[in-house]
Amino acid sequence: MRGDEEQQEGFIVFESLEDRVPADHPLRLIRRIVNQALREMSPLFDSLYAERGRFSIPPECLLRAQVLQILYAIPSERRFCEHLEYHLLFRWFVGLPFSDKAWHPTSFTKNRDRLLTSEVAEVFFEKIRSQAEARKLLSREHFSVDGTLVEAAASLKSFRPRDKGGDTGGNGTGKGSGSGSGSRNPEVDFRGERRTNATHASRTDPEALLAKHSSGEAARLAYAGHLLVENRHGLIVSCSLTKATGQAEEEAALALLRREKKRQCGHLTVGADRRYNTKRFVHETRTLGITPHVAEKTRHNAIDQRTTTWAGYAVSIRRRKIVEESFGWMKTVGGLRKFRHRGKERVRAVFTFTCACFNLIRMKNLEAKLSLG
Repeated sequence: MRGDEEQQEGFIVFESLEDRVPADHPLRLIRRIVNQALREMSPLFDSLYAERGRFSIPPECLLRAQVLQILYAIPSERRFCEHLEYHLLFRWFVGLPFSDKAWHPTSFTKNRDRLLTSEVAEVFFEKIRSQAEARKLLSREHFSVDGTLVEAAASLKSFRPRDKGGDTGGNGTGKGSGSGSGSRNPEVDFRGERRTNATHASRTDPEALLAKHSSGEAARLAYAGHLLVENRHGLIVSCSLTKATGQAEEEAALALLRREKKRQCGHLTVGADRRYNTKRFVHETRTLGITPHVAEKTRHNAIDQRTTTWAGYAVSIRRRKIVEESFGWMKTVGGLRKFRHRGKERVRAVFTFTCACFNLIRMKNLEAKLSLG
């Protein structure tokens, strides 16, 4: 028999959001890891807020919201607040009671300068990393390093001569080519114009540089992201974001290795591709007590058979590609195919938060495997 549809204006709920989330939901383990990290960050949060005044949204809630945005590839705070209005799982993870209204998107805007900083992001990343180390998920000896370009939130039309003031066109004449030269998005013809970082700069994001990863691809305004991962499970142990200069990858990799060497007292190995096969990189890593397992080159090869004939070299060369999994997840799921924020400091914070979220996903998967095993 067909049932009648009941028109109900309101109802009373006698259950909590905790009861509505399945016990085996993947976000439960992630939330436990995140909550432990946020509890340890409480002294830092105390230093960021005034002692008197109106109570703000708890920083723990805002950072859990940041994690959800990355995990579910939500493109904006406005879209996230829409989800928060009706998505019970999101409310439970963030810590927003069912009876409370969703936040206004400007709540994130006003707290961005306080919480979306490299200091907060780096502390959060280290707290997640320390939990992975406590669970014995990190290798202490074998690592891989690599870098990638992440497109900046600026178009090539904003890349204009440094010596030209005002809102000039890309050809430096003050007019965009074609129709709509006075419009907000004019047509610009850059053909025949030589543009370099020395003579041009982006008006939208001045810290972004014109760069490309290989000779076969088009140059774009970007930043350079760098990762150091351990070879056992592919967890990120250190990360950094720099300007996309020609020497950024080598310099950043050495900085990450120096940081990791302070944590580990034994002998380390690091796998890398041919871009790191330079005399300077090989010499600096050996000086640090780290064996460079970089891919060989046919010309100007900086390593010899003392390294390549060792059995561990072939293993490192095979395992070094695991760092690409991190970049792949961050650019497809994590939303880092192109930055939404501008300025080196802010995009560095977003990059670091995304690295921490990748580790959360990896740790959740590893815990599931270990429990089944």
